[in-house]
Amino acid sequence: MLSYLSIPPNMANIDTGSVENTAKDTQSGIAGTGKAVTSTLGNTLGGVTSTAGNLIGTAGRGVGDTVNSATGDMGKPLGDSISSLGSGVEKAGQGLSSGIKDAGEMKKSES
Repeated sequence: MLSYLSIPPNMANIDTGSVENTAKDTQSGIAGTGKAVTSTLGNTLGGVTSTAGNLIGTAGRGVGDTVNSATGDMGKPLGDSISSLGSGVEKAGQGLSSGIKDAGEMKKSES
């Protein structure tokens, strides 16, 4: 009499866990893709920042050395200051680069 409401035998043991696992796999796939994109952008921007810092640091030291060579003892304080400024910018660029790369990889920077 209610046989039309009965569950067919081949559907009685449907595994619903596979649906939940598929949803988790999809979420981890999206998160994994997001991490990969973020990591790539972080590493690229970090590399550019590091390169810019290195170039400014090298240029600053070069200008400082040139001032020292051209002016002798009289210009030495100025030349040394320019060199120190270039080195400071280079170190700041390296620190910023490291922080950007860590952020891209979703890591905490070590202080």
